[in-house]
Amino acid sequence: MITIDNESLQKETADNGQLMKLADHYQQILGLLGEDIEREGLVKTPMRVAKAMKVLTRGYQMDARKVLTDALFKEDYSQMVIVKDIDFFSLCEHHMLPFYGKVHVAYIPNGYITGLSKIARVVDIFSHRLQVQERMTLQIKECIEQTLHPLGVMVVVEARHLCMQMRGVEKQNSVTTTSDFSGAFNQAKTRQEFMNLIHSGK
Repeated sequence: MITIDNESLQKETADNGQLMKLADHYQQILGLLGEDIEREGLVKTPMRVAKAMKVLTRGYQMDARKVLTDALFKEDYSQMVIVKDIDFFSLCEHHMLPFYGKVHVAYIPNGYITGLSKIARVVDIFSHRLQVQERMTLQIKECIEQTLHPLGVMVVVEARHLCMQMRGVEKQNSVTTTSDFSGAFNQAKTRQEFMNLIHSGK
């Protein structure tokens, strides 16, 4: 006997309906831009874009704090833990153009650690939303701070923004750096140690 998961079926139906609506809107946008929406190369474009946008904004459906608590381990370690050079891609909420770069995260445990890959997953979740770099930096820091309750957290984000490279000032080589920190990282010496470590070997 085949068992049907009604909840999964309802979700799939809702997702398909949402995709169809998104595709319809993108088809209208193409027409408003002056394109021939019946042209062979564009016939499937609205649905492709709709599916891409669902992937690029998947972070709205994910709980970053749960990712950390699912791999929480009691450990008597109180030195700096650093996960650096985490690649990310996001969409700026002002022009919906990509910005991309690297995130560096450090925290000092206070009785508990989390799986190292989970830090990268937190970055992935917050970057897969419409974002501004400053808010994303803060959200990553606050998520780790509020979930692990460490002695301190610091996050540094280095990114290139296509909204600056493709339009507006059109500056191709500019890099924007943001940081946020708490606890032990309020001490300049601790922050400098982190900065030295993430840029060592570069």
